[in-house]
Amino acid sequence: MIATVVDWATIGEVAAYALLSGVGLSLAFSLAILGATRFADMRRDERDLEAAAFGVLGLVGFAATIAALALGIIVMTTK
Repeated sequence: MIATVVDWATIGEVAAYALLSGVGLSLAFSLAILGATRFADMRRDERDLEAAAFGVLGLVGFAATIAALALGIIVMTTK
């Protein structure tokens, strides 16, 4: 009786997507923070090339964070 009520495949799929999105979003935000802090450090030390690279990393991380949040909202509101 219980096996017919609980769809274990769907629960496993939801758990996998939750784990993946949690790790991915944390990684993207961590890259944004790393890029921003290293950008400031490199600019202070007048290392312009490294500062630009970390600035790009920070922007990419921030854009990925915003995109993941928007995708999550879109998925939740359309189902």
